[in-house]
Formats: sequence, structure tokens, C-alpha cells
Amino acid sequence: MKKSRLFVSLVLVLACMATAWAQKDRLTLDLFLDWEYVAAPQLSPDGRQIVYTRRWTDKINDKYEDEIWIMNVDGSRNRFLVKGSQPQWSPDGTRIAYVAPGQPAGTQVFVRWMDTGDTTQLTRLERSPSNLRWSPDGKKIAFNMLVPASNAFNVKMPPKPNGAKWIDPPRVIDRLNYRADGAGYRPEGFIHIFVVSAEGGTPRQVTDGDYNHGAPEWMPDSDTLIFSGVRKPDAEYLRNGTEIYRLSLRTREIRPLTDRDGPDVEPTVSPDGRLIAYTGYDQTDDTYTVSKLYLMNADGGNKRVLTPDFDRSPDDLHWAADGSGIYFTTEDRGTNNLWFVSVNGGAPRQITRGNHQLTVASIAKDGTVAGVLAGPQQPGDVVVFNIQRPEIRRLTAVNDDLLEGRKLGEVEEIWYDSVGGFKIQGWIVKPPDFDPSKKYPLILYIHGGPHAMYGVGFNFEFQNHAAEGYVVLYTNPRGSTGYGQAFGNAIKNNYPGEDYIDLMRGVDEVIKRGYIDERNLFVCGGSGGGVLTTWIVGHTDRFAAAVAMKPVVNWYSFVGTTDGSSWYYNFKKFPWEDPQEHLRRSPLTYVGNVRTPTMLLTGELDLRTPMEQTEQYYRALKMRKVDTVMVRLNDEYHGFNAPLGPRHPSNRLWQILYLRGWFEKYRKK
Repeated sequence: MKKSRLFVSLVLVLACMATAWAQKDRLTLDLFLDWEYVAAPQLSPDGRQIVYTRRWTDKINDKYEDEIWIMNVDGSRNRFLVKGSQPQWSPDGTRIAYVAPGQPAGTQVFVRWMDTGDTTQLTRLERSPSNLRWSPDGKKIAFNMLVPASNAFNVKMPPKPNGAKWIDPPRVIDRLNYRADGAGYRPEGFIHIFVVSAEGGTPRQVTDGDYNHGAPEWMPDSDTLIFSGVRKPDAEYLRNGTEIYRLSLRTREIRPLTDRDGPDVEPTVSPDGRLIAYTGYDQTDDTYTVSKLYLMNADGGNKRVLTPDFDRSPDDLHWAADGSGIYFTTEDRGTNNLWFVSVNGGAPRQITRGNHQLTVASIAKDGTVAGVLAGPQQPGDVVVFNIQRPEIRRLTAVNDDLLEGRKLGEVEEIWYDSVGGFKIQGWIVKPPDFDPSKKYPLILYIHGGPHAMYGVGFNFEFQNHAAEGYVVLYTNPRGSTGYGQAFGNAIKNNYPGEDYIDLMRGVDEVIKRGYIDERNLFVCGGSGGGVLTTWIVGHTDRFAAAVAMKPVVNWYSFVGTTDGSSWYYNFKKFPWEDPQEHLRRSPLTYVGNVRTPTMLLTGELDLRTPMEQTEQYYRALKMRKVDTVMVRLNDEYHGFNAPLGPRHPSNRLWQILYLRGWFEKYRKK
């Protein structure tokens, strides 16, 4: 008996050791805090060097830190250069401009001389600059910065007694203004354009008014700026769009180059300054519209569309060095690649091909391209290739040390049929050492937007769930981008609608493969995915548990509390004009059907899908005695589950752990 007990004990010890050892070859969650990111590689004017931003996590202070690194174009001599981000080469290649923490506080504009390493702080700004652009003569730098809005309605307070400590004055908001940033849209002010001497001095604000202005682009004369701007300082601009303007620094005259009901954005000036490429479309009643690539003369004349029949939206425009055409990237069925279209028109030509997501940051005169590429099992790294020979070479390997010796889950692409003749694309992430003869729990993970696209790029969270033994299914239901106009607009005035069926058909497709434990189906999603998660649990009991992150559950109240305007995906009218339709599309209307244990998880500072939406659903579930908890992430806005979205990296860990912990609580062993 003693020998038998000793043998059993030995077996248990060995089993525990084997389990612990097995975890060492998995993508464990603690690695998230060691994960690094690369962004915006910029080729020097001579095409010989690349500067890029490298981001890492400060674990002590729970924030991200940015550094600028430099390397030769072949990847050699890759090294730290300076603390900061957004590096931009001067036209002659002797300097870089960048932003970094400076004096007296906050983020400032700096210039570094590349031959001596000397740096100069150019600005003493109260708010963060962005979108740095050198003038062609190298004497000035233009940039964007927020300017606080003035109030049209003010009152005069009586004088404060000596030594009195009164609370800060009230915030008075008298307009609808939307500013895109990582925190969401906030009615704090307007984005304007500033210009500062490359040798330092006081930045000069060159635009004003209750309007937002896009990134500045210089004309060859170093006196004229081209930019896009919001035409109307209220919510209507989201429907009526933006225009492209021309600004003379000498005369301060601003002249519109476009004028139509619809957005015109991303102006990009040709090398000789004679033409401007841009993207846009004529406004329609559709909730999703594919953008077209346009061309016009520098004075705004002779506008013409270059991609009339291209059913994808061009982005990241770059002119060919000889002015013969424009390079652009676009979303296409989960991938992103580089394309080219001639100034003479014709069908766009695809330059790169592959099952990856490629962003292009710069193109040198000799045709060398620098960008960032990610694949199903490859995190984002800096890559280069030549336009004439698009053989992509990876130059960095910022996370290879973390992945060494670790097994990743296989990512399998699937397509399946849904109602209305739609074919839906999705991907399955399988646990490492996957065995098709076994049964696995399934997580259906739904993207937000809803006009957005899941891509084939590496996803840390999905791989971590797979490492913990889950099969993860993520799909692009109707309404997603990257599949053309008809597919993206299929949820017009019908959201949630047939996209719910698209998601359920995806679950059925995976179950048919025989390796899913149907007792352990789980569903989650954020933002638009939170909408669909709460809609799903109100329409089916097939899931063992659900996690709805930052959901919209009541479209009627959402219209009056959100900082955005995504309510119009559903509706032709305001809620006070058509209350019944707003209620019919609200997940809260169907909370009486819910029996699925449902967690609500939202950032305390969320402005896009405010906390009141989460609170309504939580209270309703509690009143119905449905198992629920409400998780409120401290000091966090809307983007906490985006790759670089959280204000605090630890909140990303909380989100993943609470989500999976909820599923584990209801997982049937």
C-alpha cells in the first residue's frame, strides 16, 4: 500500500511538473508587458537609412514609452537614437524632427542634427503637437495642435476673497464638436495648424475658427499649405464631410479647392506641385461608402476620379517619384497590400501580394518602400522592398526573443454561406498541439465598428486564449469593410440584423468540424461587438457565458450621451421622431429573454459608448436575477482592447483575465 501511494504521489508530481513545463512553450499573458511595437518607418531622402518608432511598456509606471531607432536600409546597425516618436527627415537628410517630452512639461517638437547628434527643443507648447511636416526648403515645420474652444456664453463671478480656495470654474459647452484622438471625440476644442521655424521660436497659428483641420502638406514653394478641414462645426460634418483647402502663409488667404456634399480628405501633393491626389466620395444615404481616389490641379481645377470601378477604399497615398501615378494600400478580405494607379487612369495594379497586413509609411526616390508588416503568426515588424521587385524583407524582429521556443496556435481561414447570398470570411485560431479528435471550448469574438475589418495580422489576445485551450473564431460579418460597397452597406437601417445570422452560421461551420464542445460555447466583443453580444444573448441561449465590452444597449439614450454618431447605422430619423424603431433595435428591449450569464466590461472614461449604457444593462440583468457582474476599468477610454489603445497597459491584462475568468467560471468540465 505504501509503495502504491508513493507511486501515485510520484505520478501526480510528474504530471504537475509536465503541466508547468508545457506552459513555458505557450504564449502566456505575462509576455504582454514585454511586447514591443514598431511604427512609421521613414526612409532618408537618399534611401540609405530608416528611422522608426519603437514602443515598449514601462511596467513600473503602467504606461507606454516611445523611442526612435535608426538602421541602414539593409537592416544593419539597428540601434537606439533618441527618446521620442513621429520622426520626420528634413528634405536634405541632415536632420530629423520628432516629438518627445520636453520643458516645461508635456510633449514638444525637437530637431536632431544627424552628423553631430545635437538636439534642439523648438517649442514650449501647452498641448501635444502631431503630424510634423518639413517645408521643402527645410526652414519651417508645420504641425497640428488642439486649440481650446472659447465659450459664447459666459458669466461674471464676484471677486474671490483673499486666500479663498474655490473649486475650478465650470466647463461650459455650447456646441457639438468632434475631435478624433485615441481617447475618442471630445468637445474640448479644435485641431488647428501651426508653423514654427526649424531653428526654434514661437509657433504661429495659421488656421482658426470653429473647425478641425487635418495634417498639413507643403507645396514646393514652401509658402503654401494644403490640408483638409471640417466644413461645419457640428455633428452634421459626419454626414456632410470635409473639404480640401489651400493656405498662403504670406497672405493668410485660405481658399477651398473642393466643394461638394461629401468628405474629401488626405490631400497629397505631386513632386512637381502641379497636381493633388485625394480620397473622398459623394455623400449618400448609405451608412458605408467606398472611397474613391481623385486627382485635381493644384488650383482645384480639372477634378477627375482615378478609381471609378475599384470597389475598395484607397488609403496611405504616396506619389511615384516621377509623378506618373499614386501608390496606395487598401483593405481587402482581411489583408492589406500595396497598389498603384496611373494619373491617366485605368485599372489599379496590385504591387504586393500575400496573406498579410502591410502598412506603407514611406517610398524613396529609387523605389525603395518601408513599412510595417504583420501576418497570422508574425507580429508587426519593419520591412522593405523595391517597387520593381516587391520581395518583402523583414528588417526587425522585436518580439522574436519572446516567441523563441513557444508554440503558437494555427490560424485557419474559412468561408461559409449566409442569408441573402452573402459569403462570410472568418478565421479559426486553434490551441497549440491541436488534436482534432478532442473537444475544445469555443470563443466567438466579434469586432467593433461595425464598419471595420478583422485582418490576418497577429493577435496577441487570440493567441493567448488559444494557449489556454480555447478555439477562437473571429469573422467579418456583413457591414465589415474590405469586401466592397454592397457588403459594407448591407446593415443600413438593419443593425443588428442579418449580421447576427452571419455570426451564428460561423459558429455552426466550426461545430461541423467535430472538435468543438457544444456545451462550452462563449461569445464576446467590444463596441459594435458589444452591441452584437448583448443582441445575441437576447435571441439565443446556445452560449454558456458572454462578455459584452463597452456595449450600446439602448439606442434611444445613446444618441443623447455618445460623443460619436454611429447611431445612424440603424436609423433614418432621430429617436424623438421615430422612437419605436430605436427601441426595436436596442438589445435592452430583449433583456427579458436573457438567461446567459453575462459580464459587462467598460472603461470609466468611455465617451463613445458611455458607462450609462453598461449600467442600464447591468441593472436590468440584476433585476431579472441573471448572473452578471460589471467591470469598470479605471482611467480608461474606449480603446482599451486595441493593440495600442489602453492608457494603461495593465488594463489590457485586466480585460483579458476577467473575460477568460468569466468563461472559466461557467465552463462545463
